[in-house]
Amino acid sequence: MTQAEWLNLGWQSLRSAWLSIRGHGLRSLLTMLGIIIGVAAVVTVVAMMNGLSAGIRSQLDDLGSDMTTIRAMTTPEQQMLGIQHKLTEADVELLRAKVPAIADLTVAMPAFSFGLSVVYGRKSTQSQLIGADSAYQKVIRIYPAQGRFINKNDDLKRRRVVFIGPSLIKKLNLPAKPVGQFILLSGDWFRIIGVGETRGSLFGLDQDNYLITPFSTVKAMNGPDQLQVEISYQAKAGVDDNMLQQQIRQLLRQRAHLAADAPEHIEFITAEKTREQFGKVLNSVTTVAAAVVGVSLLVGGIGVMNIMWVSVTERTREIGIVKALGASPAFILWQFLLEAVALSLAGGLIGLALGTGIAWLLSSMLALGDSPLLPWWAGALALGFTSCIGIVFGLAPALKAARLEPVEALRYE
Repeated sequence: MTQAEWLNLGWQSLRSAWLSIRGHGLRSLLTMLGIIIGVAAVVTVVAMMNGLSAGIRSQLDDLGSDMTTIRAMTTPEQQMLGIQHKLTEADVELLRAKVPAIADLTVAMPAFSFGLSVVYGRKSTQSQLIGADSAYQKVIRIYPAQGRFINKNDDLKRRRVVFIGPSLIKKLNLPAKPVGQFILLSGDWFRIIGVGETRGSLFGLDQDNYLITPFSTVKAMNGPDQLQVEISYQAKAGVDDNMLQQQIRQLLRQRAHLAADAPEHIEFITAEKTREQFGKVLNSVTTVAAAVVGVSLLVGGIGVMNIMWVSVTERTREIGIVKALGASPAFILWQFLLEAVALSLAGGLIGLALGTGIAWLLSSMLALGDSPLLPWWAGALALGFTSCIGIVFGLAPALKAARLEPVEALRYE
């Protein structure tokens, strides 16, 4: 056949398939249900995870890709033996004296990790209290939108001053400019000296709900037995991160008097490491989503095949009449094959729209802070795959219809 004849055949087959689907609307919708559910599920997961991943990458970049945090680490076996590793101010001074490759170093003491009650007037809320020195601002990249950050004099004099996250203004119903106001922390009054810039959320957690006071003040509140610090630093330009971490690890192991075969007692947390951990979670979720969509599409494909067998059986006499009037087997084949593809593709389109809508709805309800983002290739792949489902599962019924003998088909009751 010529190209024009092929195009005419395709158009006539597509038109006939559409009329058949429209004539059995409810049956067609039920047939597409498996495909709709499968595509909607995978689109929802991909859109939400992709949007969340993009938001987290952006926020980690804002926090500083060149920042490394050192935390003490104790294995479960050591905890059972009553061993608890800690980092102290002496470790901080050791690194300042022995590691010239560090450009900036700060110490922080997270206090009341499970939430501190903060009171202003008749309003109260829960927040995290952090004791930090003046270098914390530069290393962690926390900048004041109002007032100022903690300085060296605050730390030397153990002042009861606090730098707050912007979320606390709303939570405590503070004035729009709260600098100079007093809030109650753990039974003590603290004066607000500054408010940080808005940072948004990370992994769905509010990054603007915090309180930062001088390191010496929190140390006095916690007592010497509770002294547990985190060390954050920025390396000088051109320094190899792995070599620097190895040097720090050796120094701190020596100071802790650990045996050569003893487990690690510290861990290094970087933006890159956080990205890798999130990537593993993303891959796991994607694998589960792929399994779900695979089962759903298989069920949907079987549904398409069953309904096409029914369609061929119901229209056997019609096929005989059309063939008797001169329709070729190719026309019959294309008509039923395109009907199967149209069913699958329509299910894919509905699933694509439904999945995108669910992703936006869930993102809004869960307050993830990041818009769901569906890559164009994911939508194209979903539609392409559903079209293949129609071809694979619709081929056998279409071949049966094309091979029917006109005389036998006309005799069918």
